[in-house]
Amino acid sequence: MAQIRIENVRKEFGAFTAVQDSSFTIEDGEFFMLLGPSGCGKTTTLRMIAGLELPTSGHIYIDGEEVSQKPASQRDIAFVFQMFALYPHMNVRKNISYPLLSQGISRAETRKRVAEVARILKIEDILDRPVGGLSGGDRQRVALGRAIVREPKAFLMDEPLGALDAEFREHMSEELRALHNRMGATTVYVTHDQLEAMQMGDKIVVMNHGVVEQFGVPQAIYDWPATKFVAEFIGSPSMNFLDFHGMVGKGMTSVTLSGVTLEIPEVREGCNGDLTFGIRPEHINLSDAAPYKGLVTSTEYLGTTQIVTFDTPSGAVKARIASSETIKIGEQTGLIFDPRTITLFKRETGRALLSVANEGVLTHG
Repeated sequence: MAQIRIENVRKEFGAFTAVQDSSFTIEDGEFFMLLGPSGCGKTTTLRMIAGLELPTSGHIYIDGEEVSQKPASQRDIAFVFQMFALYPHMNVRKNISYPLLSQGISRAETRKRVAEVARILKIEDILDRPVGGLSGGDRQRVALGRAIVREPKAFLMDEPLGALDAEFREHMSEELRALHNRMGATTVYVTHDQLEAMQMGDKIVVMNHGVVEQFGVPQAIYDWPATKFVAEFIGSPSMNFLDFHGMVGKGMTSVTLSGVTLEIPEVREGCNGDLTFGIRPEHINLSDAAPYKGLVTSTEYLGTTQIVTFDTPSGAVKARIASSETIKIGEQTGLIFDPRTITLFKRETGRALLSVANEGVLTHG
């Protein structure tokens, strides 16, 4: 397997820039997620790694070799598409073996590799069945098998579970991650589903409008988003945002929001102007004694927890609390914000202010 390194890669289609000077490294053996909304540049980035698109500028390295201008056939990668792309006139065995036979691999070696892949994917019993009659999950296994059998340096996957229904998609995502753990393969996986990215990825790149907003391990991205976009895109419900105007100086440990002083992590960089106070719903507790008040406007029952929406002097706030807590619409209570988890954003740029809590964690694109 191999390390993949992207350095200042840019892709233009005429006057439209699909990817803007992206840089990140995918380590050998990582399960790496390219995450973002439709049109953000994640699939274009994957296609440039594959060699299906060539970058306008920048460099791509696979296993230490620069491949920026090399075609896909010279990159030793395997691509798995969302729509399976199987040969309908062939059975499962022939679909999986086709890449090896087309490369001139001996029939004996091909039979050995196909048998091993079928064992790994647990599809030994369908090897001689036509692919047309298979379920979506089995067809996806066959598509994965055709990629695995080549033993490439890296696997590239473009929303491979997108065509499956929700229940089977969750099951296949668990199987795919387990398969990765057994093989130790370098895998680059494109998705727009933030839950899928958080559950499966070792590292995540979050993209928006062709720009890498943040990259890092899932927990760090969730806890300390580098931009307001990341904070909104990851999390359900997303982070709460309360706007205010003021001066935040280096070393400060509190801010004033609607006349109430609230603790924050020690600020490492100052800012004077329009700011946004951000906190996740699960980091809010309720107490009648708290000075920052909110009026309950709605509740949403989720089993073990409930989402409660409050109208506050600075705007709407959602809190995730235990379902056992009794909340009535129309009542007012105090909100306690966990000071260790608060992020401040510059409203003009959307970038997070550096604080003692996120220092060394934020990784911008």
